[in-house]
Amino acid sequence: MRTQPDAIVRRLEETNSRLDKEAILEAAVDEQLDLFFDGLRLALNPLTVFGIKKVPFKAEAEGQGLPWEAFQKLAGQLATRELTGHDARDAVQLACDVASQQQWNDWYRRILLKDLKCGVSEKTVNKVCKKKGREHWGVPVFACQLSHDAANHEKKITGKKQIEIKLDGVRVITLITQDSSELGWKVEQFSRNGKLFENFGHITQEIEAVIRRSPPPYALVLDGEVMSSNFQDLMKQVHRKEGVAAGDAVLHLFDTVPYNEWRNGGWDRPQSFRSEITRAWVEQNSDILEHVEALDWETVDLDTDEGRSRFVDLNRRAVDGGYEGVMIKDPDAPYENKRTHAWLKQKPFIEVSLHIDAVEEGTGRNEGRLGAFVCSGVEDNKAIRVNVGSGFTDQQRTEFWENREQLPGSIVEVRADAITSNQDGTYSLRFPRFKTFRGFETGEKI
Repeated sequence: MRTQPDAIVRRLEETNSRLDKEAILEAAVDEQLDLFFDGLRLALNPLTVFGIKKVPFKAEAEGQGLPWEAFQKLAGQLATRELTGHDARDAVQLACDVASQQQWNDWYRRILLKDLKCGVSEKTVNKVCKKKGREHWGVPVFACQLSHDAANHEKKITGKKQIEIKLDGVRVITLITQDSSELGWKVEQFSRNGKLFENFGHITQEIEAVIRRSPPPYALVLDGEVMSSNFQDLMKQVHRKEGVAAGDAVLHLFDTVPYNEWRNGGWDRPQSFRSEITRAWVEQNSDILEHVEALDWETVDLDTDEGRSRFVDLNRRAVDGGYEGVMIKDPDAPYENKRTHAWLKQKPFIEVSLHIDAVEEGTGRNEGRLGAFVCSGVEDNKAIRVNVGSGFTDQQRTEFWENREQLPGSIVEVRADAITSNQDGTYSLRFPRFKTFRGFETGEKI
């Protein structure tokens, strides 16, 4: 008798060993359990969304068993929105009633919840499938275009470039795809890592209103970043299930890609074209899109004195405006679902001198050596207190911990992205990292 999927999930759940989990998956491949991997794809593929928030738990052991083909049909109807609302709820409850207890609770229910609860990711599944020559059993990977740090690629900052402000918000990938709903389209928003966002309903409703008036010729991907009046409040809201208060969030779009091209890894149309069609779409629908804007840009030639001067001015204006810096984009480059040099981010940083108040031991791999300096000081008339736990080499962590009794009172130079305001009125630093000690050289300015 073939091993049942719910039994495999329980085995995976019972071990914390990565090697053991891989061995269990390899055994499933060897047993040719293709239906089990069909279920893994349903559960782990972020682009498969069932649109239901509550899935019943089966408390009673009754149920004759639900064939995989029947559940697969139900999952497909939910994913395409053929079943919604009360119809979806009733169909799921019926499936729960028919399925056996273990089959439902340990397999079908977890698929619908998009959480197998067994410590297996798409990365692990794909690694095993590739090793066994079954790549087609793997899970599609969610990906979008990402940037490199301009500080590490200064030689690439030449020629004509599109300059945009770098927003301090949350990256949001909006998918507009066809389905069987009344509208004929569904609008879903994901993080850059494929996590579904459900807290920006006011934005998706505006996009749906545009579609209702003028449906797109094909499925689309809108790439952008959501900003709100307060970054810290926004970060608290993005994944909340209840008490959501993200109504002031605005989606700033900077790219558009056909969905099928995006699924295949990118689009060969140049950045300048994609930016133009993004702006045109927003402008054409500005009467509806109250919370959607197109991110503006300016093209400069960095091979000329005038272009370099304008670039410096744009960067300064971005920082003065409270933004993270600027994005430097190649106007001729395609969209690629990976980290690419076609997008470079240039972020400013600050350096402040702080006193070490205490030295804390690390945890995990840093147990028995330095974890962080507890630092304080005043910068721009702001009293700062912050834990500095990055920027150290392994050797420094060992040496500083061995000399921890002598370090309090010393002055350290700390590099950070910005000074931040805490809710209690005190100040801290965003992404602080240790640079060096101060005050050890004769005549050094402290």
